[in-house]
Amino acid sequence: MIRSTERFLTTHTGSLPRPDDLVQMMFAKEEGAPVDRPALQARVREAVAQIVRQQADADIDIVSDGEMSKPSYVTYIKDRLNGFGGASQPLTYQDLVDFPALAKRVFDDPGRARRRTPGCDGPISVRDAQAAETDVANLKAALGQARHAFLNAASPGVVALYFHNAHYPSYEAYLFAIADALRQEYETVAEADLMLQIDCPDLAFGRHTQFADLSLEEFRKIARMNVEALNHALSNIPPERIRMHLCWGNYEGPHHHDVALADIIDIVFLARPAGISFEAANPRHAHEWKLFEDVKLPPGKVLIPGVVESKTNFIEHPELIAQRIARYAKLVGRENVIAGSDCGYGTWVGQAAVDPAVVWAKLSAMAEGARLASREFWP
Repeated sequence: MIRSTERFLTTHTGSLPRPDDLVQMMFAKEEGAPVDRPALQARVREAVAQIVRQQADADIDIVSDGEMSKPSYVTYIKDRLNGFGGASQPLTYQDLVDFPALAKRVFDDPGRARRRTPGCDGPISVRDAQAAETDVANLKAALGQARHAFLNAASPGVVALYFHNAHYPSYEAYLFAIADALRQEYETVAEADLMLQIDCPDLAFGRHTQFADLSLEEFRKIARMNVEALNHALSNIPPERIRMHLCWGNYEGPHHHDVALADIIDIVFLARPAGISFEAANPRHAHEWKLFEDVKLPPGKVLIPGVVESKTNFIEHPELIAQRIARYAKLVGRENVIAGSDCGYGTWVGQAAVDPAVVWAKLSAMAEGARLASREFWP
């Protein structure tokens, strides 16, 4: 696992604003319109090269492809796996039930409104093994030898969260079928000497959506099963080559039904990835750094707390960012902290909660905050 050995390193959650013309091409593809596939692939390659340069210009240490090839961090799997030709039911966000006018605004977002989440209606298997290899090739071509990099992949649990199961006899059978199919993508990324990030909103967001009717202990049992399936899929990859992202849902809502980090952190620690990225800057979770006053970080784990928010156009002051980094470093050790973002800035194609120009200003502010904090911890 890459660590902050000489200064605090910076990264983010993976998705970044896509160019407008690429957004339109991907909308057309998602809606079944004729698309020039070679032209789309070429535009994705160009966009990856551009997004890597922008991250470098913002002084981000551990960069990604911005998810340029994907309609979203989870729905992309419908194009890579067989078995998803059915229909899904929209998730109910428990916190938005209390605020119906706000719910309409959230779900009318162009990215959310146009996303495609089919259901599972048959046996799951790999359909397009080349897609992950193409993602790897595009990112490595853009990187050169300059920086550390990672690629995102959906967790088995988040696929099961969004894609309704109408084929497998149980949730467990469905979950492990997804895990077996995703193994190929996971191993393709890791074998390319890139960091693999597994996106795991199921471990937090799932509590107030799919499993809102369960008791906390019943939800914890589901979360443990999700982690078991994830570890099964990752069994051939060293933990230090993997990080995971924990999320309560990347939308501007009340979030007053979010499960507390304290109620799931022990389960999160059971997951194989060494790096743990999580929301730590937004008003609902910014207080949870205090958890690590009592909870010890397991050996080998690295925290990647969000020190900039992902749903507001406020640009965090570098001094505030430095303070946020320092809180974690004092509790778990400077080498065990990497500065990150709460979530992505391009979670769904067409989503634009934060103005693209502001995104880069926020990431630059994070880099400056990391430099300020580094002066305190590496005098």
